[in-house]
Amino acid sequence: MSTRLETDLGIEFGGEYDRRRFVRGTLGVAAFVLLWTVASWFNPPYVLPSPVAVVEVFVTELRSGAMADALLASFTHWLPGTVIGTTLGIALGVTMAYSDLADDVATPLVRVLRPVPPLALIGFAIAWIGLNHAGAAFIIAAGAFWINYYAAYGGVDSVPEEFVDVADSLGVDTDLGLIRKVVLPAALPEIVTGIRTGIGRCWMLIIAAELMGVSGVGRELYTASQNLSVDAVLAYILLMSLVYLVLDSGVGAVQNRVLAWR
Repeated sequence: MSTRLETDLGIEFGGEYDRRRFVRGTLGVAAFVLLWTVASWFNPPYVLPSPVAVVEVFVTELRSGAMADALLASFTHWLPGTVIGTTLGIALGVTMAYSDLADDVATPLVRVLRPVPPLALIGFAIAWIGLNHAGAAFIIAAGAFWINYYAAYGGVDSVPEEFVDVADSLGVDTDLGLIRKVVLPAALPEIVTGIRTGIGRCWMLIIAAELMGVSGVGRELYTASQNLSVDAVLAYILLMSLVYLVLDSGVGAVQNRVLAWR
C-alpha cells in the first residue's frame, strides 16, 4: 500500500500522475518567482523589491523576534474569535434548519444582519469592548459566524427526510436524539467544510481586526505599507501565507480523517 502525503494543493504522492502534478506545481512556483525577479530589475525597490530582498527582510524580522511577537499577538485574538464565532454559527445554523419555529423567528433578523461586513463592526468593537485583543476577537468571531452558520444550515436542511423517518421507526423519537444520531452525522461534511473555510477566512481577517490599533501580524503589515516599506509588506504577507498553509493543511488532514467513512 502506497503512503499518501497531501499538500495544500491536494496533491497525493504515490502514483506517476501525482508526481507529475507535483512537478508541474513546482515549475509553476518557480516560473512565478522568475517573473517576479525579472520584473524587479525594471522597478525601484520601493515599488517592487526582488524575492531575495523580501527573503532577507523576512529572515531579519524573524531573527529579531518581531515576527514571533506579532504572530503570538495575532493568535491571542484569532484563536478565541474563531472558536467563539464557529461555535455560535454552527449552533444557530443547526437550530434554525431543524426547527421551523426558530427559523421563522430569526430569519428576518439574519437577513438584515448578514450583509454587514466585519470591517463595519470596528466602531462597535471599540465602543463595546475597547482597543484590545477582545475587541479584535469580536471582529474575527463575526467573520467566522456567518460562514459556519450557512454551512451548518445548508447541511442540516439537506438531510433527507427519510433518514429522520427511519430513525423514528427505530425508536429515536426525541429532538435531541435525532439531532445527535441522525442530523449532525448526515450534515457533518458540510459543517466540517464550513469550519475549514471559516478558519482560513478568519486568519485573513486579522488585518481588519488589527486596524483599530491592536498589535499583530496585520498591524505590522499595515504599518509597513504606511511607511512604503514594500519589502516588509511582502515579508509579512509571506508569513501570513505560510501560516495559512499550515493551518489549512492541518485542518484538511483532520477533515479527511473525520470524513473517512464517506
